[in-house]
Amino acid sequence: MKLINKTFLFIFIAGLISVSCNHDFLDTRPLGEVSESSVWADPALADAFVTGIYQGFGNGGFDEQMLASLTDEAIFTHPGRGINTITESRSNPADIGWVNNTIWWGNMYSRIRAANIAIAKLSEPEFTDQDAADRLMGEAKFLRAYYYHQLMRYYGGVPIVDRPYELGEETYSAPRNTFEEVVDFIVSDLNDSATLLAGRSMANGRASQVAALALKSRVLLYAASDLHDAPTAKAKSSDMAAYGNIELLAYTSGSRAERWQRAQAAAKAVLDLTTGNMMGLTEPVSHEEGIQNYMNNSLARNGGENEIILGRYFINAKQENGGRQGLFNGPNGYNNWAGNTPVQLLVDDYEMMDGTEFSWEDEEQASNPYDNRDPRFYASILYDGAQWKPRSSANQPRDPLGQIQTGTYEVTNSSGEVATHFGLDTRNSPIEDWNGSYTGYYIRKFIDPDPAIVDQNTWQEIPWPILRYTEAVLNYVEASIELGQEEEARNWLNQIRFRIGMPAITDSGDALRDRYRNERRVEMAYEEQRFHDVRRWMIAPETLGRQADGINITGTLKPGKTVSVYRYDPESYDYVYEVIDMDPGKENRTWLDKMYYLPIHRDEINRNENLIQNPGY
Repeated sequence: MKLINKTFLFIFIAGLISVSCNHDFLDTRPLGEVSESSVWADPALADAFVTGIYQGFGNGGFDEQMLASLTDEAIFTHPGRGINTITESRSNPADIGWVNNTIWWGNMYSRIRAANIAIAKLSEPEFTDQDAADRLMGEAKFLRAYYYHQLMRYYGGVPIVDRPYELGEETYSAPRNTFEEVVDFIVSDLNDSATLLAGRSMANGRASQVAALALKSRVLLYAASDLHDAPTAKAKSSDMAAYGNIELLAYTSGSRAERWQRAQAAAKAVLDLTTGNMMGLTEPVSHEEGIQNYMNNSLARNGGENEIILGRYFINAKQENGGRQGLFNGPNGYNNWAGNTPVQLLVDDYEMMDGTEFSWEDEEQASNPYDNRDPRFYASILYDGAQWKPRSSANQPRDPLGQIQTGTYEVTNSSGEVATHFGLDTRNSPIEDWNGSYTGYYIRKFIDPDPAIVDQNTWQEIPWPILRYTEAVLNYVEASIELGQEEEARNWLNQIRFRIGMPAITDSGDALRDRYRNERRVEMAYEEQRFHDVRRWMIAPETLGRQADGINITGTLKPGKTVSVYRYDPESYDYVYEVIDMDPGKENRTWLDKMYYLPIHRDEINRNENLIQNPGY
């Protein structure tokens, strides 16, 4: 970020009160600290304080372990990171499993406290620049709402703390608020933020009016969903039905139709203020244009930067882990780590170019599974035979063309005999085999295609989309479907499809809802949507409960063909593709309904006797 990547000015409030003394040399202050009174009397220092609150964004979703690997999008390659604790439904209050700092209860509340301090101080600013005070208040309210929304979507209703606690409080133990109360609190903050930030041109990475409205759209969409409607949730889950405090997790009264209307209106407010990239088309672009358009949106360039409403930005001058997605997820044959590898379940959900479903029962499709697919597949997944970057100079003799090799193939050795060549991007590769994919795929989305950015010695500047325009479009589509406004839903959904070269959807009823959900799945792949979507739709048993799978590829030389250095070549090879389940010893995915929410850690329960644990724990 232009501002957030600056060194954060730490503000130590306690213990910085000046001590009256007769000797001037005793009336000094540490040179590395700034007093509270100085901060809030100076708009630049106040700005630095609010800037620091953004640090709760962490790397966005660009950590080495991605939320995608908790879903049917990907599997994490390396053991011992706590991911299996969640995917195998073994979470418990003593061991939640992998939870990064953008989810962690204590970290979110520390950011909320900082926002509360800013809001309290800016309510009656000590400096005269009211315009600056209003802007900073708008940002602080957005940030408080954002961190509460993070807590809400992982834990349900949480304690609302709307002021900074002081020393000597009667109690610091607050009970959980109802889910409805938390939603209302977040929405109130976002309404205030949108008003305060209206008409302002904000720097990249800072909250804006549109960001406030986009987050409001997300929160209200969640509020209208199955998981947060008590009668529906109880009917679909015995754990929810048996829970004695369902108001902490769902609405227990009110009109669900009205909640969908609020969600639709909130999403439409975003669409009325901004346009995203390449929307408004009335027919599909070409296949190649579609691939490029989706890549532009994912890489935030060539118009795709207009997709990002709020992003976490990275620059090479400050080498943060968010700039290492190529290293974290790239192929081992390029000296990368293959961390979060796509699973076959996701690959199979990319449609054929004519809009029909891919099927392994179709002989032609099964023999050429990577042909004629949705352009987003080619912009998101590295698959066997995909053209990628040049190999390192040491490995170019093994692969002069720079093609992904995730299979096992016959080659002709120097003696003229047929020998086995293990693909350079497999776990039998001569290049860092321990970092090879188990699934036969690698992530392409969010990885800079620049040939100069190849391995762990190079960094990239692709931003993480915290909020993007297309999410608001999809939110609007979903609410429209649930309200029975199918023509409106199809109109907006088809605009998303046309810009990537896919034909119009004409379905209605349940079929339209299913097509929309799959569209959201592939459009928003690896953007931390899937983990929340399948839970709020309450379809996790059929999605997150499935065993991760991959592909086994064998290339056999055709009669009379000789190949000494392997390349993907259907003229020389017969290829066989076999879907394989992951070894249960690697990961044995299981779904239990308690996983609709994470447990509140026992340390928090022990600190606050008023907290009620989530169901199933």
